[in-house]
Amino acid sequence: MTRMARFRAALDVRSVAGQVFVLQLVVLLLVVAAAAVESVLQSRADSADEARNRSVAVAQTYASSPGIVAALRSPDPTAVLQPSAEEARVKSGVDFLVVLSTDGIRYTHPLPDRIGKKFVGTYEPALRGQVVTETVNGTIGRLVQAVVPVTDQDGTVVGAVSSGVRISQISASADRQLPVLIGAAAAALLCAGGGAFLISRRLRRQTRGLGPTEMTRMYEHHDAVLHAVREGVLIIGAEQRLLLANDEARRLLALPSDSEGRRVPDLGLARPVAELLASGGEASDEVVTAGDRLLAVNVRPTDRGGGPPGYVATFRDTTELRVLGGKADLARRRLQQLYDASGAIGTTLDIGRTCEELAEALVPALADYAAVDLAEPVLRGEPPGPDPASPMRRTALTGVTPAPLLLPVGADVPIVPGTPRARALAEHRTVLETDLTDAIRRWADAHPTAAAGAREQGLHSLIAVPLTVGGVVLGIATFWRASARPESFDADDRSLAEELVARAAISIENARRYTREHGMAVTLQHSLLPGALPQQSALDVAYRYLPAQAGVGGDWFDVIPLPGARVALVVGDVVGHGLHAAATMGRLRTAVHNFTALDLPPDELLGHLDDLVNRLDQDRDTDGQVPITGATCLYAVYDPVSRQCAVARAGHLLPALVHPDGRVEFPEVPAGPPLGLVGHPFETAELLLPEGSRLVLYTDGLVESRDRDIDEGLELLRATLAHPDRSPQQTCADVLSTLLPVTPTDDIALLVARTRALPADLVAQWEVPEDPAAVAGVRAEATRQIEAWGLVEQGFAAELILSELITNAIRYASGPIRVRLILDRALICEVADGSSTSPHLRYAADTDEGGRGLFLVAQLAERWGTRYTATGKVIWAELSGARPAP
Repeated sequence: MTRMARFRAALDVRSVAGQVFVLQLVVLLLVVAAAAVESVLQSRADSADEARNRSVAVAQTYASSPGIVAALRSPDPTAVLQPSAEEARVKSGVDFLVVLSTDGIRYTHPLPDRIGKKFVGTYEPALRGQVVTETVNGTIGRLVQAVVPVTDQDGTVVGAVSSGVRISQISASADRQLPVLIGAAAAALLCAGGGAFLISRRLRRQTRGLGPTEMTRMYEHHDAVLHAVREGVLIIGAEQRLLLANDEARRLLALPSDSEGRRVPDLGLARPVAELLASGGEASDEVVTAGDRLLAVNVRPTDRGGGPPGYVATFRDTTELRVLGGKADLARRRLQQLYDASGAIGTTLDIGRTCEELAEALVPALADYAAVDLAEPVLRGEPPGPDPASPMRRTALTGVTPAPLLLPVGADVPIVPGTPRARALAEHRTVLETDLTDAIRRWADAHPTAAAGAREQGLHSLIAVPLTVGGVVLGIATFWRASARPESFDADDRSLAEELVARAAISIENARRYTREHGMAVTLQHSLLPGALPQQSALDVAYRYLPAQAGVGGDWFDVIPLPGARVALVVGDVVGHGLHAAATMGRLRTAVHNFTALDLPPDELLGHLDDLVNRLDQDRDTDGQVPITGATCLYAVYDPVSRQCAVARAGHLLPALVHPDGRVEFPEVPAGPPLGLVGHPFETAELLLPEGSRLVLYTDGLVESRDRDIDEGLELLRATLAHPDRSPQQTCADVLSTLLPVTPTDDIALLVARTRALPADLVAQWEVPEDPAAVAGVRAEATRQIEAWGLVEQGFAAELILSELITNAIRYASGPIRVRLILDRALICEVADGSSTSPHLRYAADTDEGGRGLFLVAQLAERWGTRYTATGKVIWAELSGARPAP
């Protein structure tokens, strides 16, 4: 066939190829015509936009050029700006470039005769900082002009610049491109026509020149394709008659060979498939069973868009996919179970609770019963012993029944040789046992009751996982399945149990270490706190100390007897918790004891303690330890003779005073700074306490908690204390029952002291003239008073002591001189004078005439010493043989 003949054949409109070519050619002509029209319209719109953009750009560029602001403010702006404006106009290609004043007067213009005249156009918005563009019909034709402001450095508008360009100038440029566009369109049409011809020729070769009728006939033989697919296809027509079924549908549904043309209910399909097809509704991947297969069925109607009545059903075999999907779902559930259980284990640092969380996490999700047994040392916070087969203590037990028939929590659990648990501990690996017959028989020899319970509950499968950390066995976790769950454990169950037990073992080890550290801190703290209250007659004292759940802290208290039947009460609080806080508390308590031996007033004692804390912190700075600045302390001294109580505090809470009638007040004691801030003085408050009053000292942990502020706590304390005739012990119990938080986050120290007054007949005092001859008279009166108290045996020693102390006061000190005898648990002899010089005990040589007086006092008295007062000093001595305790 010649080339011309092939061309004519391709253009034959009777063939599909010819029809396609004609259609493509018509479409191309329409597209080219539309593109040409659109190009002309767009060119006009682009000309206006281009004129506007060029005007604004030229005006803004010139308005922001250097020196224009200075030129506008110069005496003759036109002389400065006209040359540069014309040069810019010529280079930019605009028709005019005009500089305006704020009054709209032209400073520049291409035509010099228009300089100094009013600008024609809208420029007022530019004076407000806006850009103005507008299209006007000028003397040179239709143009677009723009007006932009000229601003100085602070944003003030000092003038304006206007630029304009004719639209025809821009359109002329676009019109020059129109022949190029027409030529390009013609070339595109020619190329597209050639492409359409080539496509039509190729289509003719592929269709062999067939017309529509022949093409329809060819596609009627599509069943060959249908029989080749891996999906079953059924085409069902009216009255539910089967029109077509491919080979895959016949295999999946076991259709008879003569199925086409028969009604669907007569095909003997599996019931789920028949019901789905008979419903007549649509279905999307609905899974049904057909024998031992799982089929995903899709049903769509064929009468959409005017098609014939009926529907098409496709079938896909998903049996293998369903098996794989089941395994994936099981793995997903296991991962979720592992995630949930991991978050529930190790929420506290309590060993027992962590074991309970492990058992509860896997029952009933994995097992019917679970138990956790730990080595005895682990429960005490100690490392486990070297023998993993030693008896263990049951720490946790849970099951699907309320009371599992196994060894209870707290029981000793023997490790029976030959059992799965014994193998797991010996080999440090997980043991899975699916038959417990032999294990229960061995258990019966060691513990018949537990073995009988295992048989009764039907235990048949077991997983034993040792709790190991760093190769050290802490205990063992055991999981059982009973007869209610006949499936035995498998490898997946073992992996899940191993993972959870490994995580729980780390939590148990952390809890064990915390228990050990906590126990050490508690032991240290209890060794540093008072073991028992000292004997004294001035106060009836009760106390309570409760450590925080998070660990021991630095709260402390003390009751210290002082000379003269007085008693010192101390309450303090060290910042922080743990061993450091407990050790610091011990150091401060020891320091207070040492300072009380000097019998200092409360403010001076706190001053010495403040200096000590500061020096301790300076030492700690050198080794990086935590500072202790910020510790608080309250120190009170009660005198039962005068019922005076001297109180000073360093950053501590106010004491509470309960009067005998039940009235409660918080005495105003000057607030000193916390300890360690050297340079701030402390003040002492003197309180007169009625006999039978209760003085309540406490730390902030009692009145302040996470859910209660300190003001609320103080008011609650006031209400709790407002009851008369309560003993100190009862007061402590009532206060703690009312104010103790559910979970204390801080230590609590509470000290309640009920005051006693020393009867007046147990105190005798005399004024001594500064005359050595008066010593004998005072000595005689004191002796008679001692004998009246029934202390005949102590009379001689007291007489010698008083004689020596009075003589020294007259000889070496200054007046006034007073002698006082107090009968308490000891006979107290006091000599006060107006001197602040303290005598010192020394050993006199054989040739010395004096220096033996204080030596005799020290030998005769139980103890003696000196305390300073505001007017001098008091030398005191105590003799045994006092009245019994009240």
